[in-house]
Amino acid sequence: MTPVELSRTVLRAVRCAVEDGELSVGVPERAVVTPPGPGGRGDYATNIALQLARPAGRPPLRVAEVLRPYLARAEGVAGVEITGPGFLNISLDGSAASALVRRIQLEGLRYGHTDRLAGQVFAVRVPYEVRAEVLADALGRIVGAQGGRVDIGHGEPVTLRPIPAPEDPAPLGLDAARWALLHPAPHDRPRITADHLVQREGNPLFRVRYAHARTRAVSRNAADLGFTGQPGPLDAVHAVDADDLVGLLADHPRILATTVRLPSPLSPPSPSHESGTPGSPAAPALDPCAPSRLTRHLLALADATLVLLPSVLPRGDEKPLAAHRARLALAEAAGTVLAGGLSLLGIDAPDHL
Repeated sequence: MTPVELSRTVLRAVRCAVEDGELSVGVPERAVVTPPGPGGRGDYATNIALQLARPAGRPPLRVAEVLRPYLARAEGVAGVEITGPGFLNISLDGSAASALVRRIQLEGLRYGHTDRLAGQVFAVRVPYEVRAEVLADALGRIVGAQGGRVDIGHGEPVTLRPIPAPEDPAPLGLDAARWALLHPAPHDRPRITADHLVQREGNPLFRVRYAHARTRAVSRNAADLGFTGQPGPLDAVHAVDADDLVGLLADHPRILATTVRLPSPLSPPSPSHESGTPGSPAAPALDPCAPSRLTRHLLALADATLVLLPSVLPRGDEKPLAAHRARLALAEAAGTVLAGGLSLLGIDAPDHL
């Protein structure tokens, strides 16, 4: 469970307590979760009880006692303790990490794919310009991963018009050209420079592809040492920032889902729906920033993966332990998600760099 997801879990606990008549407060828009401070316990802590004490007309400790059972029943939460004046200290279920890795192993490059847009067709009209064409193609790939389809055409009215490329990106080659056009948001001017071809840390595309290739390399090296990856809970991984990596992997399906903004059930009717019928329901809408958001997500995932990789293989005469197997499984899962994400951008993920 990521901090963002845990924050939502805390808010759901507050909402349930209010609905059950245990608390009489307005549900806040945000719940802060942070690593526990001195004297704290568990994986995260929240001061939500202190925040709600005054509007609830109760001491923070009493508010925390009300919220504790609601939080303790939430999926992914292993335990909740109250410390200090009313801080809720939350321990997460470590098995969630191993379940996530097993899911990625099972689904492979299709991890994050759904059928939520099955039957949906999105008409996109673009100008005769290379960046618009590439952006529309990437949107089509990501929407296709959600079960929908993008119908790309030309002519008026143009519905997708990013800032054009300042020059022909073809000399960069297919992969670097697509990254150069997709990484900036559509309203930002892309850079068409040889920097996209440089094999070094400062090149974001290189970092993403290098992280993927390194996960494949550690798999080959582990096989030479006679062991394979075995998913395990976070406490079995014992690696720096492994929880950050797990959080990014868990976030991948949501990143793909944000390509299309589905209307809220409470959304007012659209005055000008595609059908032309006044007052018809609001239609789902493509978000042209989705491919750019995916590139940034893959870059964050690559950086977190590169932090993990040095601890995957045993050193010297060290024998492979359960921690090495758990780290290897996590690294392999990260490599799979990196490759799948790049493929949705139309970019190759080589096993060797």
